[in-house]
Amino acid sequence: MDLNLVGKRVLLTAGAGGIGLEMAQAFVREGACVRICDADAKAVAALSLRADGIRGTVCDVSDRSAVESFVADAVAELGGVDILINNAGIGGPTASLDHVDAKDWQRVIEVNLLGTFHVTQCALPHLKKSPGASIIMMSALAGRLGYANRSAYSASKWALIGLAKTLAIELGGDGIRVNAILPGGVDGERMQAVLQGRAQVSGRTLEEEAQAAMRNQSIKKLVQPREVAALACFLASEHAASISGQALPVDGDTQSI
Repeated sequence: MDLNLVGKRVLLTAGAGGIGLEMAQAFVREGACVRICDADAKAVAALSLRADGIRGTVCDVSDRSAVESFVADAVAELGGVDILINNAGIGGPTASLDHVDAKDWQRVIEVNLLGTFHVTQCALPHLKKSPGASIIMMSALAGRLGYANRSAYSASKWALIGLAKTLAIELGGDGIRVNAILPGGVDGERMQAVLQGRAQVSGRTLEEEAQAAMRNQSIKKLVQPREVAALACFLASEHAASISGQALPVDGDTQSI
């Protein structure tokens, strides 16, 4: 399928590693021009060694002034923005609500939700100038199911779906589509850290937690980053021109966490 993304201008947060980098590479393969930001300075520096044209800026999305600079610089370089992917987020504490430090809880909201607000608000004037612009919010499985001992993370991911659906209504008249992607357990270092956190709380071994993670999942395997990237490219393409306000899971049909 020809996605016709050649020349599309993409801003992507947390794009120097993991799912973010996978998405950045996928868009570049489709001919798009991609600029990313990431809070990991070493990962951003490593992008300069790559030959695929992905360039990055160190930016904590919870810092409004840093976001303003990132968006302004990227727009000046690209000449505008057609696609925004809000991928930045942190997992936060793994503990029951009565044992979570308020500052740790607040930090998750600052990055996952307020950070998405900052980036989207700064990018909107430029997206409105693009014919057929698209915004993608990276929510999670925890954005459609309760997630014991991960209250801040789950609350922020549910909020992103509400934000996506609301913006789809607000921006539809401007021709801007807004959707959310909800990955389940994605193969990689981050998922291993999640399983380790669960093991610490439950007292089970890491292997037992890995097996438990598949218990309520119809397709008994972790999601591959490339699968998430493929969906993002499709949603940003003209083939999804009538898809907006949707929350699309990529989780192997998980029924509970």
